[in-house]
Amino acid sequence: MQLSDTERQRLTTILAQYDQHPEVQRMREFIQHGDVTTYQHCKNVVLVSFWLNRRFHLGADETSLAVGAFLHDFYLYDWHKRSSFRGLRRLFEMHGFAHPGSACVNAERCFAITRKEQNIISSHMWPLTFRHVPTCREAVIVCLADKYCAVLESMFQRTRVADTDVADNEW
Repeated sequence: MQLSDTERQRLTTILAQYDQHPEVQRMREFIQHGDVTTYQHCKNVVLVSFWLNRRFHLGADETSLAVGAFLHDFYLYDWHKRSSFRGLRRLFEMHGFAHPGSACVNAERCFAITRKEQNIISSHMWPLTFRHVPTCREAVIVCLADKYCAVLESMFQRTRVADTDVADNEW
């Protein structure tokens, strides 16, 4: 999935203020899937979401799409070290259920995100988080792109799912 230079520049413009934030840079410290950091995973989801929107003419708001995709896993902890499953009562405290809420709280704390961006972040794990349903096309796109990237990253431990020639500091 290749983006044109113009599309890459558009993403750079949209995400510059977020990408430079020190808390966002902390996502580089945590592994998401395989050997892929949370930061790189979020970039992969941005690239796939943006590509899907452009190539299939889905008409999503590109700013909300990019911001929501970039911050969808902005939870800032190592989920591999969290406690394991301890019965049905604690099921919804597990990472898969809880991290969208943590990511949304962090995004609201650090940035003035819109309601649409909040929905993108909080619903990206749907249907697992069945009470947080995607309510806009941007949220559906990110939800699908996240699952696509997660499968490829987990199965092949590839750091660059969407675009193999993207430098770590480029879109």
